[in-house]
Amino acid sequence: MKKQQRILAILLAGWLATLGSRDAQAARPEPDLPPDVERPELVKEFLAGPMAHVEEVVFAVRSRVADGHWYANIGYWGPDCNRKMYGKGGRLCKLNVRTGKLTALLDDPEGAVRDPVVHYDGKRILFSYRRGGTENYLLYVINADGTGLKQITQGQYDDYEPCWLPDGGIIFVTTRAKRWVNCYVTQVGNIWRCDADGQNMRALSANLEQDNTPWMLPDGRVLYMRWEYVDRSQMAFHHLWTMLPDGTGQQVYFGNMNPGGVFIDAKPIPGSRRVVLINSGGHGLNEHMGHLATVTDEAGPDELKSMQNVSHGKYYGEGMDKYRDPWAFGPDAFLVAMDDQLRVVNGRGDYAILFSLPPEYADKKYGDVLLNEPRPIIPHPREPVLPSRVDLSKPNGAYLVQNVYEGRNMAGVKPGEIKKLLVVEVLPKPISIDGGGQDTISFHGTFPLERQLGTVPVEADGSAYFEAPAVRSLFFIAMDGNGKSIKRMQSFTTVQPGETLSCIGCHEQRVQVPASRYMPTASRRAPSVIEPLAGMPDLVDFPRDIQPILDRHCLKCHDYDKREGGVILSGDHGPWYSHSYVSLNVSGQIADGRNLARSNYPPHTLGSGASPLMAKLEGKHHGVKVSDAEKALVCLWLDLAAPYPATYASMGSGSIGGWAQWVQTINTDTDWPESIAAQKVFESRCNSCHAKENTLPNSLSDENRLNRALDLPGEGNRPKKSRHLVFNLTRPENSLILLGPLAKGAGGYGICKTAGADEAVFASKEDPDYQCLLAMCQAGKRNLEQIKRFDMPGFKPPAEYVREMKRYGLLPAGFDPAKDPIDVYEMDRKYWDSFIYTPKR
Repeated sequence: MKKQQRILAILLAGWLATLGSRDAQAARPEPDLPPDVERPELVKEFLAGPMAHVEEVVFAVRSRVADGHWYANIGYWGPDCNRKMYGKGGRLCKLNVRTGKLTALLDDPEGAVRDPVVHYDGKRILFSYRRGGTENYLLYVINADGTGLKQITQGQYDDYEPCWLPDGGIIFVTTRAKRWVNCYVTQVGNIWRCDADGQNMRALSANLEQDNTPWMLPDGRVLYMRWEYVDRSQMAFHHLWTMLPDGTGQQVYFGNMNPGGVFIDAKPIPGSRRVVLINSGGHGLNEHMGHLATVTDEAGPDELKSMQNVSHGKYYGEGMDKYRDPWAFGPDAFLVAMDDQLRVVNGRGDYAILFSLPPEYADKKYGDVLLNEPRPIIPHPREPVLPSRVDLSKPNGAYLVQNVYEGRNMAGVKPGEIKKLLVVEVLPKPISIDGGGQDTISFHGTFPLERQLGTVPVEADGSAYFEAPAVRSLFFIAMDGNGKSIKRMQSFTTVQPGETLSCIGCHEQRVQVPASRYMPTASRRAPSVIEPLAGMPDLVDFPRDIQPILDRHCLKCHDYDKREGGVILSGDHGPWYSHSYVSLNVSGQIADGRNLARSNYPPHTLGSGASPLMAKLEGKHHGVKVSDAEKALVCLWLDLAAPYPATYASMGSGSIGGWAQWVQTINTDTDWPESIAAQKVFESRCNSCHAKENTLPNSLSDENRLNRALDLPGEGNRPKKSRHLVFNLTRPENSLILLGPLAKGAGGYGICKTAGADEAVFASKEDPDYQCLLAMCQAGKRNLEQIKRFDMPGFKPPAEYVREMKRYGLLPAGFDPAKDPIDVYEMDRKYWDSFIYTPKR
């Protein structure tokens, strides 16, 4: 219990640190604002004024999901498919705001209802419904009088958060995207669209993470929340974006350059350029709770003063409100849900309770019962139908970059320096088992795997024009003539089939217009075709591709027998990674941003163009000379975010002391006899010195204040005494926990001295305590040889990985990993290739 409390404290500290950043703080309420005032007379004022045309309101009722994340309310738990993430006690209700009459249009105690939206005619209601006894939310339509219930979508995935489109279609969020959250154990929902009868489904988003709450803007665009972290903080960027109803023109509406807050459930405010939303602080709160807020894009997407919190009550945690699901009747009149209440709120944050659920609705059998998603049952005009720019007969779209040298934070980049753009695809994750960290994809760096699609030329005037695969998550890296990175995107982009998407340059001001009056050179020709890097893999696997280079050129100085600079580059296994992989990370050889809550780094600060390792391979490090092919491979690895494996099957397997929902429960060694016995040795021979630092791990699972939540960022916080370095599970006798305190004459380093004496802790290997520690490391080797890591012969993927590949139809139902062979690298590729858009004939 103490360990879990410590972990929760770590998480809270990280969350507050995100909130406390300069940019995030600017969008938060001032701490000295008084709580909002309850004014019961507002009900009469609203009904006589901004709600004078409203007779009825529809809303959903269901139990609260017992998970703190705003998005964890569909599907099942990755490590345990029997643990469901949906509510019960489902009702679709209609309230007469004049008489107070409550009507249940649909009542299903074992089911759940969510996200009602009224049709333009005011007579039909589209909503998401999980029937009792079934597993998934699907889309339904019902008449406003409760008749004519009709199912719209079918299948084994969740369809939710729908919205009517002016062209007669439906836009919605769905787990048909077949991917899982990179840092948690629940499924991802992306934006799709279909016809009104559920036919002609098509993905509009290629996001690796959640898209949420799409809603129409008066000009015909779709406003929605997009969560992403392309090599930046997974907890800081979930802001407002827009797209056209055909999926084209995806661009930021507000917030993507500034970390902090989940901006969700946004809808237009009549008579205003502003939209109302829920500003759910930090990494977001359960069931979309947060401050009632408004924002406008008039000053561009980066102007923090454009967001204003309407409410500033002291209801939840750090001054955060519990408002949900706003509706705007005007700039000074809002309808919102809070717990089991329906409230009206004015522009100053004053509120009144319009309605509370009756006691018979509060059945604690299903937990807290919430009133959700209130919408007035009124007709409203259709938004303009914008001409589609999609050509479904084409497999690709195209990008036109007018001038890569135009943009913010491009100082020092000389004209002509950028020769090519490397096109990189960020790859979705087929299952999430551990949750919370990058296990084992990276050591506090990237969460997703990335693959190179190839390069395209940049013309002398800085322009580039090229084809790109449709509906994929892409980003670009500006490269110099030597193939090294200059500038890197940290946000993904997507084109629809047949769409041409253009930008001015690299991270240009969003309120900027093109300065040039001439036609970019690249636009005068046909778009370039992406050329894969010759002789290079599309994904780089550290043990397979990089370790052999280190073996050939680095081990003569950086193995256990020499250890120059305290750096070991042997591929021997630690509890999670190889020692070389961790050493390169903790010695600062990889320039990847370390998962920080920031964007738009200066040129030459990320990837191969900034990595000290790359510089060491260019003839300036003790005569090390590598071939051009080896240098290019390391360069590519660094630019693909320096991952450890090249397969997601590695996650949740082959690791000792793994984590599940931030609790270390996977294959821990704390109850092994060898680890229990070793504790006495640490207490009697080690802790007299190391207890002061409290950084020496006492078992193979012991993070000992070097938990992944603590040692994420910063040059001064690299854990060189991490368990991932001090225990050797390939050659246990070479564990640093043994070599450090062993006398030099006995083959050790003699670094650790007996307290009060100038002699090594262990004079010889025959010391019983030395043998006790060795036995613990040997037990780790035996365990690892049994459970196996992805780079070990006989590796089998986790059962959960196989389960999902079967669900996706990529493995036969009868596949048995214990008997049937499987190449996980090819299995991942088959999964990713299943997202390749197939043109319509």
